[in-house]
Amino acid sequence: MSETIKVDIWSDIQCPWCYIGKRKFEAGAAQFGGDVEVEYHSFELAPDTPVDFDGSPADYLSQRKGLPLPQVEQMLQNVTDIAQSVGLEYDYDSVHQTNTVKAHELIHYAKSKGRQLEMKERLLKAYFVEGGHVGRIEDLADMAAEIGFDRADVVRALTENEFLADVKSDVALAQEYGIQGVPFFVIDGKYGVSGAQDAATFAQVLEQVRSEKAESAVATPHESTKE
Repeated sequence: MSETIKVDIWSDIQCPWCYIGKRKFEAGAAQFGGDVEVEYHSFELAPDTPVDFDGSPADYLSQRKGLPLPQVEQMLQNVTDIAQSVGLEYDYDSVHQTNTVKAHELIHYAKSKGRQLEMKERLLKAYFVEGGHVGRIEDLADMAAEIGFDRADVVRALTENEFLADVKSDVALAQEYGIQGVPFFVIDGKYGVSGAQDAATFAQVLEQVRSEKAESAVATPHESTKE
């Protein structure tokens, strides 16, 4: 039996490359074919963003990066085309630019219930594809209820900031690791892969880790019980 390989992924709900990277990683893990355990960690690309930003994502990026609006719109079109290549239909005309801290708290809530991956996918789809608002507690509670969570309990947890410390802990660990951009993948606690790499790259790294684990097991066999 091959050992499970742990993959820790730092990402943000409003990061277009994170959703693309998620799809590419999933494809790479499928190519690899071994047991992979994924855990998502919070990363806030723009923690100073207001919950209800008055403007489009293009307006926000233009203001934040100091770039001409047409240049930003071309950038968004490029990323939309790349997303389409992995089966994602981004709709930037409908995206609600917002603060994502509550969405991260909700992912930690779902993690405490053993359903983190399902919640992460739901929020990414809501943000990039459906034009959902992932910054407001009531909207987030609706999305959580859609996949079977107790809506009232979600509202309570988010209102009380029950999982805010977990979000901040993830962000602090990212700083400790020197992670400055997302998505960032830490494979088996020792290999870092930055960005939305091709599926083949992820498969290759996973295969390398499996080989190293197998070699290590052969090099250090379990000792027989001594009398």
